[in-house]
Amino acid sequence: MTFEMLFVLILIVAMLAGLILEVARPDMVIFSALVLLLLSGILTVDEALSGFSNEGMLTVALLFIVAGAVQKSGLIDRMMQTWLQNSKTQTDSMLRFFVPTSMFSAFLNNTPIVVTFTPIIKNWCEERGIAPSKFLIPLSYVTILGGTITLMGTSTNLVVHGMMLDFGLEGFSLFTPAVVGIPAVLIGLIYLFTIGTKLLPDNKGFSQRIKEDSKEYIAEMQVMPHFPHIDESVKRAGLRDLKGLYLIEIMRGDERISPVKSTTLIHAGDRLIFTGLISTIADLQKIKGLQLETGTNIDLDDLKNGTTNLVEAVVSDQSLLLSKSIKQSQFRSRYDAGVIAVHRNNERINSKVGDIVLKPGDSLLLLAGTDFVEKYQQSNDFFVVSSLDTPASLNQSPAKGWFSIAVLLVMIMMVTLGWLSMFKAMAVAVLIFLITKMMTPEEAKKYVHFNVLLLIASALGIGVAMRKTGLAEWVAGGLLDVGEPLGLMAMLFIMYILTNVFTELITNSAAAVIMLPIGIEMAQTLSLNPTGFAVLIAMAASASFMTPIGYQTNLIVYGPGGYQFTDYVKVGLPLSLFVMITSVLIIYYVWF
Repeated sequence: MTFEMLFVLILIVAMLAGLILEVARPDMVIFSALVLLLLSGILTVDEALSGFSNEGMLTVALLFIVAGAVQKSGLIDRMMQTWLQNSKTQTDSMLRFFVPTSMFSAFLNNTPIVVTFTPIIKNWCEERGIAPSKFLIPLSYVTILGGTITLMGTSTNLVVHGMMLDFGLEGFSLFTPAVVGIPAVLIGLIYLFTIGTKLLPDNKGFSQRIKEDSKEYIAEMQVMPHFPHIDESVKRAGLRDLKGLYLIEIMRGDERISPVKSTTLIHAGDRLIFTGLISTIADLQKIKGLQLETGTNIDLDDLKNGTTNLVEAVVSDQSLLLSKSIKQSQFRSRYDAGVIAVHRNNERINSKVGDIVLKPGDSLLLLAGTDFVEKYQQSNDFFVVSSLDTPASLNQSPAKGWFSIAVLLVMIMMVTLGWLSMFKAMAVAVLIFLITKMMTPEEAKKYVHFNVLLLIASALGIGVAMRKTGLAEWVAGGLLDVGEPLGLMAMLFIMYILTNVFTELITNSAAAVIMLPIGIEMAQTLSLNPTGFAVLIAMAASASFMTPIGYQTNLIVYGPGGYQFTDYVKVGLPLSLFVMITSVLIIYYVWF
């Protein structure tokens, strides 16, 4: 092993450790590794920047915009809501929802699909007394599986395709992944409708928990100078025995009084920290001299006259709010919305609302203006923004919705017939949407997840370093030494498992970029079809079911479903095994 190979290997191990330990955002960790490779002289400037001009990465950027245009129309939302209204049983509902959803995700980026459908499913479930947790993990899983059907269904397939072109190989056609993707979807749906649904938890919906669980949410009231019980005890002020509400702490300057005794005196300026029912807190605000602290100039009384509404927002893993308290992030001035409650993984957070340090997947209950949902629906700070009172307004006519879908279908046909490459077809689609004013350039920019593109482009540069230094060839040789005596089938399982472990621990695109050069080297050494290894790695990198962090859609449903980390392991492990066995067997017999 040369010094350069050792340096790249150590850097990749350090990068993986940084991703697993979440020392910074994934895109920044991988970009930092790329910069070190550039500074060390292992990569030239052109080589380091090659990922930023990779066809697969640029196609992902265009697909974000195309999916955004279709999502913006609201047509698919309305179609699914109408389709669901006629379902009679839970199994019937799952069939009606997840079969079409898996098809949608074959042609649209799955992240916007999950973002769009999460509030629809959640509200639909709560209206019928069904636990949303029975539907939300399956929603993520079927979109992941559906994305494996086509080249455009997932960023992983596009990244692998782009890297194959860089290797001088043919790359994927639109339906190359379907050979494995369609059987995987069928296996996944059968599993989720039978065994999977029994393993899923039966968690109440977010708004149901607000109404029913009095010990899980935190709210803050401030004692104003005109409060009639200034300098009287908590008991005498009538704050001790409130139905569905419990005073857990009093903040007085720098002093924290907890636990609160019945004899504790109330002073002007005190901040009273309650856990309890939102409805009870609303009633409490009627007491003269107590003011709900929401961080804005709007209050719960405005709900009655329609000037504000209750909004649920799920913090994203790319949010600028992470690692800061709500107060430090200046939530009030940034969003003109107040955080009433924070929900985290069925965990009671014993802290003043403003002092809570937010984490990815946290569900925030906000008191916000009526335009909040529309304004921040596409913000990278939140995964899901949905009103708990009324559904988000749909801003376009059905005609525009049908037009956006027609453009997408025509472009897909062009790619299928070989008239245009995927990149050219999506570029034409975006141009049509801009010329027809289906969206403005500003809107198009909002739909693009630049953090995802930075991650992919940086990871591609690291893949170049692995090939250039010979590290990919060295690792491939080691894997061949271990796997060759066991046979080709065993080697395919080893490659699949390694890629899948990486995607669960880091991210799907990074896992594919690290493993593909190794797979190509193995194919060339064994004189085998490299497409088979490429499909195997793309499938293994996409099939992330066992953790909420491996695939973005898993994290999106984490908070709204009230899931625990172990729920993903319990439901996802059998599905991972079924998909792995299906994929390896098909790839073995089709390509080798």
